[in-house]
Amino acid sequence: MDLNNILSQLETASEEDIEKLLQQYNVENTQTFTFDPKEETLRSKLCHSVLTVLGRQVQPSCQKTCLETLRILSRDKRVLAPVATKEGMLTLAGMARLQAGEEQDADQKSSQEQTLSEENKRVVVEALKCLCNVVYNSPAAQQVCVDVQLVRGLCASLATARTWPHEVGLFTLRLLFLLSALQPAVRGLLRREWHAVRLLTEVLEHTLDVRWVGPYEAARPDPQAMPMPAENNERAMEALKAMFNLTLSETGGEEDDHQLRLIAAILRHLLMLKTETEEKTEEAHSHAVNLLNNLPVSYLDVLIDVPVQGGQEKYGGKNMDAIEVLLDFMEKRIDKQGSNYKEGLTPVLSLLTEGSRHHREIRRYIKAQVLPPLKDVKSRPEIGTTIRNKLVRLMTHVDMGVKQTAAEFLFVLCKESVDNLLKYTGYGNAAGLLAARGLLGGGRGETQYSDDEDSDTEEYKSAKPFINPITGHVEEPMPNPVEEMTEEQKEYEAEKLANMFDKLSRQHVIRPMGVKLDGTLAPLEETLCSPPEENSDSDSD
Repeated sequence: MDLNNILSQLETASEEDIEKLLQQYNVENTQTFTFDPKEETLRSKLCHSVLTVLGRQVQPSCQKTCLETLRILSRDKRVLAPVATKEGMLTLAGMARLQAGEEQDADQKSSQEQTLSEENKRVVVEALKCLCNVVYNSPAAQQVCVDVQLVRGLCASLATARTWPHEVGLFTLRLLFLLSALQPAVRGLLRREWHAVRLLTEVLEHTLDVRWVGPYEAARPDPQAMPMPAENNERAMEALKAMFNLTLSETGGEEDDHQLRLIAAILRHLLMLKTETEEKTEEAHSHAVNLLNNLPVSYLDVLIDVPVQGGQEKYGGKNMDAIEVLLDFMEKRIDKQGSNYKEGLTPVLSLLTEGSRHHREIRRYIKAQVLPPLKDVKSRPEIGTTIRNKLVRLMTHVDMGVKQTAAEFLFVLCKESVDNLLKYTGYGNAAGLLAARGLLGGGRGETQYSDDEDSDTEEYKSAKPFINPITGHVEEPMPNPVEEMTEEQKEYEAEKLANMFDKLSRQHVIRPMGVKLDGTLAPLEETLCSPPEENSDSDSD
């Protein structure tokens, strides 16, 4: 449809003709996401003309059609100048029933929303969709939102979440997520002045149907209950994303302590829920993991401390159901072919690592699942289908962040004991972590752990003398290649090997390294020249 023709008719057409004209444009472009650069100026003018129409007193059906046109145009970030103004953003905010910069009584807003006609509700939804597009694509629009305090209107809307139609709630939460993601400056204001964390917590309580049976304990979901409806799941995911942004920075105070513990309890409840599909359940768990990583690690006790539901006596009466879900989620992410481990796996690995480091019961439970007492030492640690095998394989992953996170997780499960780690992984797999931590010579990490010890199995004790410490398994006997050589032949081969190493070293193909006294790697010449430390504890005559 010719844009020049539309623009010329918009100036003089009646409301009914405008609606028909724009409806035709909308139908033709509903699936258009790439636009002709040559028509950029015309599309910008169309944005301005549509906003002018919205500024008049037109019927809801015409408003909805205009907003649909604006939503299509807002997919192109280069034509948003007319919208990304104070006047343009306030027009859209008014259509979305968001009172920018003004406080509104919650009962009054709830009453207004209940009396909206279906047509007016569609206008609100389309206006929210436009705001989401414009805010996402225009830094200027983001700044205008900050200037007119649009987030205050969003928080006023959050207070009436129980009365929301689904799409109004969904796009209100999405707009809050976008503003808090793209404008970090508003996060503090949202938390301190407009209590957005508390409001989002209430949204999650309502959406996830949380029923409290203790201070920070939600009732166990009914195993026979239907899966969480898709619409509830969608709103919950948007709320979790917004909450993630608001908890990125440090928090403090008794109110924050209570609020964050409530969040941890709600996330535990979410981990126990099932959605309509496996993919949606995994997405929900992913958002829960991301948000749990933002909470102080001391609050993870909420995940296992559920007195009403009870726990396992061997883990101090703590309930490990949520930790089991997190372990299952981690293994699914490891098994996911072609996935981005850095984004999909490292958050849950980091969460379980810190949880294990600071909570003894969590570490003991996870170790029992991931690193049970060794029995079979005939296979290399990285070969097999157990969760231990999969994690050991990750210790040599090409992505530095992934391999460091996996290695750190196993190291913490071993209470940061080098000897214990090598028992489960072999020196070759663990060398990268040990070099980074300055522990190539053995020893322990800095964290203090409880004194409980795991006893070795009889199978491991009997095989231990025959285990190759580099590969971590018992190797089949290999023929000795020098057994039938004379002493002269052995000396010749040794000299030949030394010359090869020397040549590669001089050509800078390799660089011989040694371990310094502090356990770190250094060029071989430095380690040979380092004077031995005096043993101040030795007895003297």
